[in-house]
Amino acid sequence: MDRRSFMVATGGAVAATAALGAPAEATPGWDPHGPAVRFNIISDIQGDLADFGKALDDINATNPRGAGLGVAGDITPRGYDFEYAQVRSMLDKHPHPRNVAWAIGNHEFYVPKWRDPDTLAQETWPNGTTEDSLFRSFYNFARRNTVYSETSFGGVPVLCIGTERYAKYHDPKLWDEVWLSDQQFTWLEQRLAYWDRWRKPVMVLTHHPLPNTVSGTRNKLYLNDYLQADRLLRVLGKYRDVFLFSGHTHWDLTLSDWVTRRVVPGSGNLEGFTVVNTGAVQTGWVDDGKGGEVSLGGSFNQGLQVEVHHRSVVIKARDFTTGTWLKQITVPLRDSL
Repeated sequence: MDRRSFMVATGGAVAATAALGAPAEATPGWDPHGPAVRFNIISDIQGDLADFGKALDDINATNPRGAGLGVAGDITPRGYDFEYAQVRSMLDKHPHPRNVAWAIGNHEFYVPKWRDPDTLAQETWPNGTTEDSLFRSFYNFARRNTVYSETSFGGVPVLCIGTERYAKYHDPKLWDEVWLSDQQFTWLEQRLAYWDRWRKPVMVLTHHPLPNTVSGTRNKLYLNDYLQADRLLRVLGKYRDVFLFSGHTHWDLTLSDWVTRRVVPGSGNLEGFTVVNTGAVQTGWVDDGKGGEVSLGGSFNQGLQVEVHHRSVVIKARDFTTGTWLKQITVPLRDSL
């Protein structure tokens, strides 16, 4: 079964990689990078509530005083209000950080494919569902009134960005492509510039990956997710201490290009910014060798722990099913150079 069939059936640049496992400490409590703010980032729950609960439990075990949890889109399988309520209920049943940052994903717009929750009817899309109602459902769940937002994880700025249109409502030849308004671009530019003046690293959460960055993004399936990819790259590319976390692909965090530095020509930043694959809670995928992808099958439940120190950011890939660290990377911050 290919990816597109699977999604319907279910409702639905060089990487720098360090050694496996967590670093050894010279003495108990010793931290070579200085005090850290620790938080976690996951994505693509897509109705896999059991694995979501496992992820929350594992996060609490490894990071019990975490400063926040970022969810980089595909919170639900389709975007129904009752599906958002199920996610909220599962979150409430498990220990979790008080601060949760939600980014919007394409699966939040899949209600129009269904005549009712039990009847797939893509030939009669949008089946009476309005675009506005889909955004209202997300806003009610995320408890805000814009797609883009800023929050703080222990003093670390976290920006969520995402589409402000579901493309098929505006062009019948499109489906899930991302469109950002001038207002969102202006807001993003202002917030990145502000934190750059304060010499703060900024975490940016977005569901869709930018082309030619992390795992899967050289595959034809993910080259055109953004209608304004070049504009977004120009905004992000100016700042070396920006960390962009993207989901959507579900590609395995064991792949060598799970993290990359993306240099944007003409940006004036010759070191680029850091882009990180978030993995996925629901179902893993890898390249099929034919220009597409294939499901890994079996148990798959991956995410990230991020540690922001005074002089560096440490990013660790985690397998929530086995409770093991997969790999990690340390990225120096500007002031450490």
